[in-house]
Amino acid sequence: MTTIESVLNETRVFQPSSDFSQRANIPDIKTYQVLCKEAEQDYLGFWAKQARNHIIWHQPFTSILDNHEPPFYKWFSDGVLNVSYNCLDRHLSTQADKVAIIFESDSGEVTKTTYEELHRQVCQFANALKNQNITKGDRVIIYMPMRTEAVVAMQACARIGAIHSVVFGGFSAKSLHERIVDAGAVAIITADEQVRGSKHNPLKDTVDQALNMGDTDSVKHVIVYRRTGAAVSFNSDRDVWWHEIVQQQSVDCEPEWVSSEHPLFTLYTSGSTGKPKGVEHTIGGYMVYTAYSFLNVFQYTPNDIFWCTADVGWITGHSYIVYGPLLSGATSLMFEGIPTWPDAGRFWDIIDKYKVNILYTAPTAIRSLMGFGLGHVHGHKLDSLKVLGTVGEPINQEAWNW
Repeated sequence: MTTIESVLNETRVFQPSSDFSQRANIPDIKTYQVLCKEAEQDYLGFWAKQARNHIIWHQPFTSILDNHEPPFYKWFSDGVLNVSYNCLDRHLSTQADKVAIIFESDSGEVTKTTYEELHRQVCQFANALKNQNITKGDRVIIYMPMRTEAVVAMQACARIGAIHSVVFGGFSAKSLHERIVDAGAVAIITADEQVRGSKHNPLKDTVDQALNMGDTDSVKHVIVYRRTGAAVSFNSDRDVWWHEIVQQQSVDCEPEWVSSEHPLFTLYTSGSTGKPKGVEHTIGGYMVYTAYSFLNVFQYTPNDIFWCTADVGWITGHSYIVYGPLLSGATSLMFEGIPTWPDAGRFWDIIDKYKVNILYTAPTAIRSLMGFGLGHVHGHKLDSLKVLGTVGEPINQEAWNW
Protein backbone atom coordinates (compact mmCIF):
# COMPACT_ATOMS: atom_id res chain seq x y z
CA MET A 1 0.00 0.00 0.00
CA THR A 2 1.41 3.38 -1.04
CA THR A 3 1.13 6.35 1.31
CA ILE A 4 1.55 10.02 0.58
CA GLU A 5 4.21 11.77 2.62
CA SER A 6 3.81 15.47 3.22
CA VAL A 7 6.70 17.61 2.07
CA LEU A 8 5.56 20.40 4.39
CA ASN A 9 6.59 18.67 7.61
CA GLU A 10 8.32 21.30 9.72
CA THR A 11 10.24 19.93 12.69
CA ARG A 12 12.37 22.90 13.69
CA VAL A 13 11.67 24.66 16.98
CA PHE A 14 12.64 28.30 17.44
CA GLN A 15 13.34 28.90 21.11
CA PRO A 16 12.70 32.36 22.55
CA SER A 17 15.60 34.28 24.03
CA SER A 18 16.16 34.07 27.77
CA ASP A 19 15.33 37.79 28.04
CA PHE A 20 11.99 37.22 26.32
CA SER A 21 11.15 34.29 28.60
CA GLN A 22 11.97 36.27 31.72
CA ARG A 23 9.59 39.05 30.72
CA ALA A 24 6.81 36.86 29.30
CA ASN A 25 3.45 36.34 30.98
CA ILE A 26 3.81 32.61 30.28
CA PRO A 27 7.59 32.12 30.51
CA ASP A 28 7.88 28.43 29.60
CA ILE A 29 6.03 25.33 28.45
CA LYS A 30 5.57 24.10 32.01
CA THR A 31 3.66 27.23 32.99
CA TYR A 32 1.54 26.84 29.88
CA GLN A 33 0.75 23.22 30.74
CA VAL A 34 -0.26 24.22 34.27
CA LEU A 35 -2.73 26.74 32.81
CA CYS A 36 -4.11 24.12 30.41
CA LYS A 37 -4.57 21.65 33.27
CA GLU A 38 -6.28 24.27 35.42
CA ALA A 39 -8.72 25.11 32.61
CA GLU A 40 -9.36 21.44 31.85
CA GLN A 41 -10.10 20.50 35.46
CA ASP A 42 -12.36 23.49 36.23
CA TYR A 43 -13.10 25.51 33.14
CA LEU A 44 -15.88 27.48 34.82
CA GLY A 45 -13.63 28.46 37.68
CA PHE A 46 -10.80 29.24 35.26
CA TRP A 47 -12.86 31.67 33.18
CA ALA A 48 -14.51 33.22 36.22
CA LYS A 49 -11.02 34.02 37.52
CA GLN A 50 -10.03 35.57 34.17
CA ALA A 51 -13.24 37.62 34.14
CA ARG A 52 -12.45 39.02 37.58
CA ASN A 53 -8.77 39.61 36.77
CA HIS A 54 -9.20 41.39 33.44
CA ILE A 55 -12.55 43.19 33.64
CA ILE A 56 -14.01 45.81 35.98
CA TRP A 57 -17.62 44.96 36.75
CA HIS A 58 -20.13 47.63 37.72
CA GLN A 59 -22.19 44.80 39.22
CA PRO A 60 -20.28 41.55 39.82
CA PHE A 61 -21.59 38.38 38.22
CA THR A 62 -22.74 35.35 40.19
CA SER A 63 -23.65 33.18 37.19
CA ILE A 64 -20.61 32.04 35.20
CA LEU A 65 -22.20 30.06 32.35
CA ASP A 66 -25.82 29.45 31.45
CA ASN A 67 -25.83 26.59 28.93
CA HIS A 68 -29.51 25.70 29.05
CA GLU A 69 -30.23 26.84 25.48
CA PRO A 70 -27.35 25.66 23.30
CA PRO A 71 -25.82 27.01 21.15
CA PHE A 72 -26.85 30.32 22.80
CA TYR A 73 -24.51 30.09 25.74
CA LYS A 74 -24.64 33.01 28.17
CA TRP A 75 -21.50 34.04 30.01
CA PHE A 76 -21.61 36.06 33.26
CA SER A 77 -25.23 36.92 32.42
CA ASP A 78 -26.14 38.72 35.65
CA GLY A 79 -23.01 40.87 35.59
CA VAL A 80 -23.25 44.55 34.60
CA LEU A 81 -20.44 46.49 32.91
CA ASN A 82 -19.49 48.86 30.08
CA VAL A 83 -16.91 48.23 27.38
CA SER A 84 -15.80 51.82 26.94
CA TYR A 85 -15.29 52.23 30.68
CA ASN A 86 -13.05 49.16 30.68
CA CYS A 87 -11.10 50.33 27.63
CA LEU A 88 -10.63 53.96 28.67
CA ASP A 89 -11.82 55.24 32.06
CA ARG A 90 -10.07 52.53 34.07
CA HIS A 91 -6.67 53.66 32.74
CA LEU A 92 -7.03 57.38 33.42
CA SER A 93 -5.81 57.23 37.01
CA THR A 94 -2.66 55.28 36.11
CA GLN A 95 -1.67 56.10 32.52
CA ALA A 96 -3.71 59.00 31.17
CA ASP A 97 -0.66 60.28 29.25
CA LYS A 98 0.21 56.92 27.68
CA VAL A 99 -0.33 56.70 23.92
CA ALA A 100 -3.33 54.49 23.17
CA ILE A 101 -3.36 54.79 19.36
CA ILE A 102 -0.52 55.57 16.98
CA PHE A 103 -1.92 56.36 13.55
CA GLU A 104 0.00 56.86 10.30
CA SER A 105 -1.73 57.80 7.05
CA ASP A 106 -0.62 57.15 3.48
CA SER A 107 0.27 60.82 3.16
CA GLY A 108 2.65 60.65 6.12
CA GLU A 109 0.29 62.24 8.66
CA VAL A 110 1.01 60.88 12.13
CA THR A 111 -1.13 61.25 15.25
CA LYS A 112 -0.47 59.84 18.69
CA THR A 113 -3.59 59.82 20.83
CA THR A 114 -3.23 59.30 24.57
CA TYR A 115 -5.76 57.49 26.73
CA GLU A 116 -6.93 60.83 28.14
CA GLU A 117 -7.33 62.33 24.65
CA LEU A 118 -9.12 59.23 23.34
CA HIS A 119 -11.45 59.27 26.33
CA ARG A 120 -12.29 62.92 25.66
CA GLN A 121 -12.95 62.32 21.95
CA VAL A 122 -15.10 59.27 22.67
CA CYS A 123 -17.18 61.13 25.27
CA GLN A 124 -17.75 64.07 22.94
CA PHE A 125 -18.80 61.82 20.07
CA ALA A 126 -20.98 59.70 22.36
CA ASN A 127 -22.77 62.85 23.48
CA ALA A 128 -23.18 63.86 19.83
CA LEU A 129 -24.75 60.46 19.09
CA LYS A 130 -27.17 60.92 21.96
CA ASN A 131 -28.08 64.35 20.60
CA GLN A 132 -29.01 62.56 17.37
CA ASN A 133 -31.42 60.46 19.47
CA ILE A 134 -29.26 57.34 19.18
CA THR A 135 -29.71 55.30 22.35
CA LYS A 136 -29.09 51.95 24.00
CA GLY A 137 -29.98 49.05 21.71
CA ASP A 138 -29.93 51.08 18.49
CA ARG A 139 -27.87 49.64 15.66
CA VAL A 140 -25.28 51.80 13.93
CA ILE A 141 -23.35 51.05 10.75
CA ILE A 142 -19.71 52.24 10.74
CA TYR A 143 -18.36 52.56 7.18
CA MET A 144 -15.12 54.40 7.80
CA PRO A 145 -11.52 54.71 6.65
CA MET A 146 -8.75 53.17 8.76
CA ARG A 147 -8.25 56.09 11.10
CA THR A 148 -8.39 56.80 14.82
CA GLU A 149 -11.91 58.16 14.26
CA ALA A 150 -13.11 54.63 13.46
CA VAL A 151 -11.99 53.58 16.95
CA VAL A 152 -13.71 56.66 18.42
CA ALA A 153 -16.95 55.69 16.66
CA MET A 154 -16.81 52.10 17.92
CA GLN A 155 -16.04 53.16 21.48
CA ALA A 156 -18.72 55.87 21.46
CA CYS A 157 -21.37 53.36 20.40
CA ALA A 158 -20.25 50.99 23.16
CA ARG A 159 -20.30 53.81 25.69
CA ILE A 160 -23.99 54.54 25.14
CA GLY A 161 -25.05 50.92 24.65
CA ALA A 162 -25.62 51.20 20.89
CA ILE A 163 -24.69 48.17 18.81
CA HIS A 164 -22.18 48.84 16.06
CA SER A 165 -21.67 46.99 12.82
CA VAL A 166 -18.43 47.91 11.08
CA VAL A 167 -18.47 47.43 7.31
CA PHE A 168 -15.15 47.23 5.45
CA GLY A 169 -14.64 50.42 3.45
CA GLY A 170 -13.92 48.47 0.28
CA PHE A 171 -17.38 46.89 0.12
CA SER A 172 -19.80 47.90 -2.62
CA ALA A 173 -23.08 49.77 -2.26
CA LYS A 174 -24.97 46.49 -2.66
CA SER A 175 -23.01 44.83 0.14
CA LEU A 176 -23.48 47.86 2.35
CA HIS A 177 -27.20 47.94 1.59
CA GLU A 178 -27.62 44.30 2.58
CA ARG A 179 -26.02 44.98 5.95
CA ILE A 180 -28.02 48.16 6.59
CA VAL A 181 -31.29 46.36 5.92
CA ASP A 182 -30.45 43.23 7.90
CA ALA A 183 -29.24 45.23 10.92
CA GLY A 184 -32.15 47.68 10.83
CA ALA A 185 -29.60 50.46 11.36
CA VAL A 186 -30.80 53.84 12.58
CA ALA A 187 -27.59 55.64 11.65
CA ILE A 188 -24.51 55.36 9.45
CA ILE A 189 -21.13 56.81 10.37
CA THR A 190 -18.96 57.34 7.29
CA ALA A 191 -16.49 59.74 5.61
CA ASP A 192 -16.31 61.70 2.41
CA GLU A 193 -13.58 59.39 1.06
CA GLN A 194 -11.21 56.61 1.98
CA VAL A 195 -7.58 56.61 0.84
CA ARG A 196 -5.92 53.30 -0.03
CA GLY A 197 -2.59 53.66 -1.78
CA SER A 198 -3.11 55.87 -4.80
CA LYS A 199 -6.88 55.37 -4.82
CA HIS A 200 -9.58 57.53 -3.29
CA ASN A 201 -12.76 55.55 -2.63
CA PRO A 202 -15.94 57.69 -2.35
CA LEU A 203 -17.52 56.34 0.84
CA LYS A 204 -20.28 58.95 1.15
CA ASP A 205 -21.35 58.42 -2.45
CA THR A 206 -21.47 54.67 -1.81
CA VAL A 207 -23.65 55.25 1.26
CA ASP A 208 -26.03 57.38 -0.82
CA GLN A 209 -26.26 54.64 -3.45
CA ALA A 210 -26.99 52.04 -0.78
CA LEU A 211 -29.71 54.16 0.81
CA ASN A 212 -31.35 54.65 -2.58
CA MET A 213 -31.75 50.89 -3.04
CA GLY A 214 -34.84 50.79 -0.86
CA ASP A 215 -35.95 49.36 2.50
CA THR A 216 -33.66 51.76 4.35
CA ASP A 217 -36.26 53.93 6.09
CA SER A 218 -34.79 52.90 9.44
CA VAL A 219 -31.76 55.14 8.77
CA LYS A 220 -32.45 58.57 10.25
CA HIS A 221 -28.91 59.96 10.39
CA VAL A 222 -25.74 59.85 8.29
CA ILE A 223 -22.71 61.29 10.10
CA VAL A 224 -19.87 62.25 7.75
CA TYR A 225 -16.23 62.61 8.77
CA ARG A 226 -14.24 64.96 6.54
CA ARG A 227 -11.22 62.91 5.47
CA THR A 228 -10.06 64.47 2.18
CA GLY A 229 -12.38 67.45 1.72
CA ALA A 230 -13.86 65.99 -1.45
CA ALA A 231 -17.23 67.36 -2.53
CA VAL A 232 -20.16 65.17 -1.46
CA SER A 233 -23.91 65.38 -1.86
CA PHE A 234 -25.76 66.35 1.30
CA ASN A 235 -29.32 65.66 2.42
CA SER A 236 -29.98 68.36 5.00
CA ASP A 237 -32.76 66.30 6.60
CA ARG A 238 -30.46 63.36 7.26
CA ASP A 239 -26.76 64.16 6.81
CA VAL A 240 -24.56 65.94 9.35
CA TRP A 241 -20.83 66.66 9.55
CA TRP A 242 -18.88 64.88 12.30
CA HIS A 243 -16.89 68.00 13.20
CA GLU A 244 -20.02 70.11 13.52
CA ILE A 245 -21.98 67.81 15.82
CA VAL A 246 -19.08 67.34 18.25
CA GLN A 247 -18.55 71.06 18.67
CA GLN A 248 -19.54 72.28 22.12
CA GLN A 249 -20.14 68.72 23.33
CA SER A 250 -19.16 67.92 26.89
CA VAL A 251 -16.00 65.88 27.44
CA ASP A 252 -17.88 63.93 30.12
CA CYS A 253 -20.29 61.14 29.26
CA GLU A 254 -21.48 58.69 31.89
CA PRO A 255 -21.20 55.15 30.48
CA GLU A 256 -24.39 53.16 29.95
CA TRP A 257 -24.15 50.16 32.28
CA VAL A 258 -25.49 47.09 30.53
CA SER A 259 -25.85 43.37 31.04
CA SER A 260 -22.98 41.09 30.10
CA GLU A 261 -25.33 39.61 27.53
CA HIS A 262 -26.06 42.97 25.88
CA PRO A 263 -24.85 42.91 22.26
CA LEU A 264 -21.62 44.81 21.56
CA PHE A 265 -21.52 44.44 17.78
CA THR A 266 -22.75 42.53 14.76
CA LEU A 267 -20.21 41.57 12.13
CA TYR A 268 -21.19 40.10 8.78
CA THR A 269 -19.58 37.47 6.62
CA SER A 270 -18.49 38.58 3.17
CA GLY A 271 -21.52 36.89 1.65
CA SER A 272 -19.84 34.00 -0.16
CA THR A 273 -23.08 31.98 0.12
CA GLY A 274 -25.15 34.68 -1.54
CA LYS A 275 -26.42 36.47 1.55
CA PRO A 276 -24.20 37.87 4.30
CA LYS A 277 -24.77 36.36 7.74
CA GLY A 278 -24.50 38.53 10.83
CA VAL A 279 -22.67 37.16 13.86
CA GLU A 280 -23.55 38.95 17.08
CA HIS A 281 -21.06 39.21 19.91
CA THR A 282 -22.33 39.99 23.40
CA ILE A 283 -20.16 41.98 25.75
CA GLY A 284 -18.98 39.91 28.71
CA GLY A 285 -17.66 36.72 27.17
CA TYR A 286 -16.12 38.58 24.23
CA MET A 287 -14.31 41.06 26.46
CA VAL A 288 -12.89 38.41 28.77
CA TYR A 289 -11.55 36.22 26.00
CA THR A 290 -10.23 39.13 23.91
CA ALA A 291 -8.33 40.61 26.86
CA TYR A 292 -7.00 37.20 27.93
CA SER A 293 -5.90 36.18 24.45
CA PHE A 294 -4.28 39.55 23.73
CA LEU A 295 -2.13 39.30 26.83
CA ASN A 296 -1.24 35.62 26.56
CA VAL A 297 -1.20 34.73 22.87
CA PHE A 298 1.01 37.70 22.07
CA GLN A 299 2.76 37.77 25.45
CA TYR A 300 2.12 41.49 25.64
CA THR A 301 4.01 43.31 28.37
CA PRO A 302 3.70 46.98 29.40
CA ASN A 303 5.26 49.50 26.99
CA ASP A 304 5.18 47.10 24.02
CA ILE A 305 4.11 48.62 20.71
CA PHE A 306 1.52 46.30 19.16
CA TRP A 307 0.70 46.39 15.46
CA CYS A 308 -2.16 44.44 13.94
CA THR A 309 -2.16 45.24 10.21
CA ALA A 310 -5.80 44.19 9.68
CA ASP A 311 -8.69 46.51 8.88
CA VAL A 312 -11.16 47.35 11.65
CA GLY A 313 -13.85 45.96 9.35
CA TRP A 314 -12.76 42.41 10.19
CA ILE A 315 -13.08 40.53 13.49
CA THR A 316 -9.28 40.59 13.80
CA GLY A 317 -9.35 44.38 13.67
CA HIS A 318 -12.12 44.55 16.26
CA SER A 319 -10.31 42.27 18.67
CA TYR A 320 -6.66 43.16 18.17
CA ILE A 321 -6.61 46.77 16.98
CA VAL A 322 -9.34 48.05 19.27
CA TYR A 323 -10.74 45.99 22.12
CA GLY A 324 -7.90 43.68 23.20
CA PRO A 325 -5.18 46.37 23.28
CA LEU A 326 -7.35 49.04 24.90
CA LEU A 327 -8.71 46.66 27.53
CA SER A 328 -5.08 45.89 28.41
CA GLY A 329 -3.89 49.50 28.44
CA ALA A 330 -1.61 48.88 25.47
CA THR A 331 -0.39 51.07 22.60
CA SER A 332 -2.01 49.95 19.34
CA LEU A 333 -0.67 51.06 15.95
CA MET A 334 -2.99 51.68 12.99
CA PHE A 335 -2.01 52.46 9.43
CA GLU A 336 -3.99 53.64 6.45
CA GLY A 337 -3.32 52.03 3.11
CA ILE A 338 -1.73 48.88 1.77
CA PRO A 339 1.62 47.16 2.52
CA THR A 340 3.04 47.86 -0.95
CA TRP A 341 2.41 51.62 -1.02
CA PRO A 342 4.41 53.73 -1.65
CA ASP A 343 6.64 50.68 -1.99
CA ALA A 344 7.03 47.19 -0.57
CA GLY A 345 9.10 48.52 2.32
CA ARG A 346 6.10 50.13 4.07
CA PHE A 347 5.84 47.47 6.79
CA TRP A 348 9.55 47.54 7.58
CA ASP A 349 9.67 51.35 7.58
CA ILE A 350 6.85 51.48 10.13
CA ILE A 351 8.36 48.77 12.34
CA ASP A 352 11.67 50.61 12.60
CA LYS A 353 10.07 54.05 12.91
CA TYR A 354 7.88 53.14 15.88
CA LYS A 355 9.98 50.28 17.31
CA VAL A 356 7.15 47.78 16.92
CA ASN A 357 7.52 44.82 19.29
CA ILE A 358 4.61 42.61 18.18
CA LEU A 359 3.55 42.24 14.53
CA TYR A 360 0.26 40.53 13.71
CA THR A 361 -0.45 40.25 9.99
CA ALA A 362 -1.87 37.94 7.33
CA PRO A 363 -0.16 35.20 5.32
CA THR A 364 -1.61 36.82 2.20
CA ALA A 365 0.29 40.03 2.97
CA ILE A 366 3.50 38.10 3.62
CA ARG A 367 3.22 36.15 0.37
CA SER A 368 2.57 39.42 -1.48
CA LEU A 369 5.73 40.96 -0.01
CA MET A 370 7.75 37.83 -0.79
CA GLY A 371 7.12 38.55 -4.46
CA PHE A 372 9.15 41.74 -4.17
CA GLY A 373 12.20 39.92 -2.81
CA LEU A 374 14.38 40.96 0.11
CA GLY A 375 15.56 44.24 -1.36
CA HIS A 376 12.94 46.25 0.52
CA VAL A 377 13.82 44.49 3.79
CA HIS A 378 17.54 45.22 3.60
CA GLY A 379 18.58 48.38 5.37
CA HIS A 380 16.04 47.94 8.16
CA LYS A 381 17.08 46.89 11.66
CA LEU A 382 13.79 45.29 12.77
CA ASP A 383 15.53 44.55 16.06
CA SER A 384 12.56 45.71 18.14
CA LEU A 385 10.43 42.74 17.00
CA LYS A 386 9.95 39.96 19.52
CA VAL A 387 6.67 38.27 18.48
CA LEU A 388 5.34 37.49 15.00
CA GLY A 389 1.79 36.30 14.49
CA THR A 390 -0.42 35.58 11.50
CA VAL A 391 -4.17 35.33 11.05
CA GLY A 392 -6.79 34.85 8.36
CA GLU A 393 -5.79 31.56 6.82
CA PRO A 394 -3.19 28.86 7.46
CA ILE A 395 0.35 30.04 6.84
CA ASN A 396 2.61 27.93 4.66
CA GLN A 397 6.11 26.97 5.70
CA GLU A 398 7.85 29.14 3.12
CA ALA A 399 6.00 32.29 4.14
CA TRP A 400 6.65 31.73 7.85
CA ASN A 401 10.36 31.13 7.33
CA TRP A 402 10.58 34.22 5.07
